[in-house]
Amino acid sequence: MKVALTIAGSDCSGGAGIQADIKTMTTNGVFAESVVTALTSQNTTGVFGVFESSPEFVTQQLDAVFTDIYPDAVKIGMVSSAPIIEAIAEGLKKYEAKNIVIDPVMVSTSGSKLLQDDAISTLEEVLFPLATLLTPNIPEAEILSNIKINSADDMTNAAEIIGKKYNAAVLLKGGHSINDANDLLYSNGEFKWFSGKRIDNPNTHGTGCTLSSAIASNLAKGMNLDEAVESAKAYISGALAAMLDLGKGSGPMNHAFAINGKY
Repeated sequence: MKVALTIAGSDCSGGAGIQADIKTMTTNGVFAESVVTALTSQNTTGVFGVFESSPEFVTQQLDAVFTDIYPDAVKIGMVSSAPIIEAIAEGLKKYEAKNIVIDPVMVSTSGSKLLQDDAISTLEEVLFPLATLLTPNIPEAEILSNIKINSADDMTNAAEIIGKKYNAAVLLKGGHSINDANDLLYSNGEFKWFSGKRIDNPNTHGTGCTLSSAIASNLAKGMNLDEAVESAKAYISGALAAMLDLGKGSGPMNHAFAINGKY
């Protein structure tokens, strides 16, 4: 069985973060491991507290994982401080990690800020250059490209700027009033649009975590980048179309919608 590692924060309500990643990896057919960067007190209505792991403990977790059950792919989500980011980068380089998918989590679905200001530059300088794929949404891509994104052409420009800046492939996620869930992949100087059907489901807690984890799972299984993205989008469409309705805010998806069959 192939193995995928998630490096992210815990979501005690189960819809995002480590919990969403493990569910996604499991239902996509890989063995899931985790390195916890922070504990969060959150639910569908917001984030109420963050308790960070120490950089030293993050390093210990990385050592434990990589020296025993070596992952075939790595997904990185919430990394809230510069020292933690540096510890992760050192560990990934030390163990020559491969198939690294980074979801640049800066703001939660509910609008809560999850990244300290001084951590953004560290993220860009030490972690992004290690990425196989970056998966920003529109607001994150505006920060990383330093341009406003109001159209499909703007998405194209931003994806190219980000890809060249960090020497990585970029999956720029649509939505946010730009289009109907169409995502743009920039890789090796080429662009490819992945169309997504607009699903009228307000419960989108953890969509970014889930998509990046599904892509990492697919890369671990040996898919190329195009195949990994296409399959991951099919999975997240199914999870949204299951129309799970839990919580008082933007609720989670049903990660296990296809547990008894194929999506």
